[in-house]
Amino acid sequence: MDKALRGFNAFYQWFLRAIGHVDWLGPLALRIFLAPILMLAGLNKLGSIDEVATWFGNPDWGLGLPAPYLMAWLAGLTELVGGAALLLGLGVRLVAIPLLVVMAVAAATAHWEYGWHALPEKTLTMPWEWRQDLIEQAVVRKEKATALLKAHGNYGWLSEAGSFTVLKNGIEFAATYFVMLLALLFSGGGRWVSLDYWLSRATGHTGTIEVVKPYK
Repeated sequence: MDKALRGFNAFYQWFLRAIGHVDWLGPLALRIFLAPILMLAGLNKLGSIDEVATWFGNPDWGLGLPAPYLMAWLAGLTELVGGAALLLGLGVRLVAIPLLVVMAVAAATAHWEYGWHALPEKTLTMPWEWRQDLIEQAVVRKEKATALLKAHGNYGWLSEAGSFTVLKNGIEFAATYFVMLLALLFSGGGRWVSLDYWLSRATGHTGTIEVVKPYK
């Protein structure tokens, strides 16, 4: 038994050393995934700032936020600039903080009332789904909409690339982006393909800019 444990430990240490050489792939993948999503969201907000501010400020059918124009500009610029910084790997830990705030505000103000799931097609919902009623209602809406499309439209063409769905608009996506940004806050931008790494090497500084060192 002891021999087997020593063998497993030796293998695991070798495994850690091996993946330590490519530990930059995880942060890079997160950055490449998040950057275009955030930049596009920021551009859309800034390109329709009046409409976004109206939605932010309206207490009846909007979010009812204070200072809606300021909030719209801050959200749009944070997403656009933050997304570009993630793509470049520049100040990753720093820009992750305001982006985390944007995701938290979006989840709390725009999505919380709709529960967890973004889409209602969940045969097994998460145990923390607090709007199960919306999932059940979405099933009924989907059945009615599908019947109308089949009766009055080319349903085969409409559903050729995927089945028709009804958006539930829960916090699932915002929460997912929040978790990904949280990982980047603690990991940094990664080695080799981030400006933070090369700046830290050029200046000899460590800490908030330099990423965690690989396994030796």
